Amino acid sequence: MSSPETENTEGAVAEAEAPKKLTLDVKVDAPSSCQRHVTVTVSREDIDRYFDVAIEDMIPNAAVPGFRKGNAPKKLVEKRFRSEVKDQVKGTLLMDSMTQATEEQSFSAISEPDFNYSAIELPEEGSLTFEFDIEVRPEFDLPKWKGLQLEKPSKEFGKEDIDKHLKQVLGRYASLVPHEGAAETDDYLVCNLTFKHDGQKLAHAEEETIRLREKLSFQDAKWEDFGKEMAGAKAGDKKTVTLTISDEAANEQMRGKQVEMEIEVLEVKRTELPEMDEAFLKQIGGFESEGDLRDYVKQDMERQMAYHQQQRLRQQITEQLTKDANWELPPELLKRQARRELERAILELRSAGFGEEDIRAHENELRQNSMASTRKALKEHFILERIAEEENIEDTPQDYDIEVMQIAMQRGESPRRIRAQLEKGGMMDVLRNQIIERKVIDLINGEATHTETDADLQQSNTAAVNILICGEGEDAAPAAAEEAAE
Repeated sequence: MSSPETENTEGAVAEAEAPKKLTLDVKVDAPSSCQRHVTVTVSREDIDRYFDVAIEDMIPNAAVPGFRKGNAPKKLVEKRFRSEVKDQVKGTLLMDSMTQATEEQSFSAISEPDFNYSAIELPEEGSLTFEFDIEVRPEFDLPKWKGLQLEKPSKEFGKEDIDKHLKQVLGRYASLVPHEGAAETDDYLVCNLTFKHDGQKLAHAEEETIRLREKLSFQDAKWEDFGKEMAGAKAGDKKTVTLTISDEAANEQMRGKQVEMEIEVLEVKRTELPEMDEAFLKQIGGFESEGDLRDYVKQDMERQMAYHQQQRLRQQITEQLTKDANWELPPELLKRQARRELERAILELRSAGFGEEDIRAHENELRQNSMASTRKALKEHFILERIAEEENIEDTPQDYDIEVMQIAMQRGESPRRIRAQLEKGGMMDVLRNQIIERKVIDLINGEATHTETDADLQQSNTAAVNILICGEGEDAAPAAAEEAAE
């Protein structure tokens, strides 16, 4: 046991080693719920102290004519090198003062400070005053989250359901073979696509393979009657249709405008499912029999059912928790977060085992409604994050292992490769938010009262093409999440 004298000595050493706090005068204005404009004034005493530290650090290696290295008087070193350390002092002083100023405030920052570094000059006399903007988490009273009344969709899968889903799973390994007749639903059209506005070509795609479904989505537009108008199409057919560009398209000047799309059918193809022989069963997953594959298919369906159940419960929860969340969210914050919301949604779909075709359709839908979906997601995130903090909910290494494994299974790649892709794309923080939010949703579910309802799981009726018709324009939209993951 240490003596009182030892404890006092250790405390004195720790106090001496701790950096001295700056004497700051901080003024905070709130232009909106998520924005703060901060004005900081640093005393002359602190400026001189930082200069003294910088000069002291230079003395051992300072070369001053007439003196051996390290032996020049401090005043001579300061006179000779003050201008050289000025920028270093400025950088350290600004960083320390901004850090202290934000830590001492009641707000929680969600972005780095925005300020013009080059416009700030250290004065030769008097104090230093500078300003910066920072985005913060809005302040709000946490809504009541215990005891919510929720509908819980559920479904028991029978043989017919498994047969149908098995066909979808086998479709991932199917071959596309030429078909001489007219196209039917779920056939594939190999097409050339040309997009024009006022006679000017906007985009062109050759030999695009598109599944014939009810709707066809692009990144910034949708053809609602695709299935109806292209049913019965044959090689050589051409059709021109008018599409309306999304109100949230990347190219702001083209929002709401109409464009002409010419579609030329080059070929019709039909899927040819593989035979479920021993070699094929081992190739796709080491299955010993068709029964093993059907068991896997049922598990896949249950995983997707769990996703739909989670989404429906989450939708109800967030509707109730955010009904009074009328905070103003800055447009720039929404634009930056749009990409993160897209990445989060795609990660969730991959974890749930959805195929790339369905994921692409959902991605295009989010792109066309990015501001609305991001605004909703941000409000939801702020509330769930507060609950996580108050309930001490944290992520664990095992959580990441499970998520990575599920994505790897969906994509048919190794977990190590998937983790490397996520880390390279800077998406691990997106994964963290997904893990934390899911745990909070599970907590809220555990405290809720549920009414069982029949789940209506409809197969996607939208085909998707990864084409940005109008380009990005001057104000580029968020890039696709999978660009970062490739």
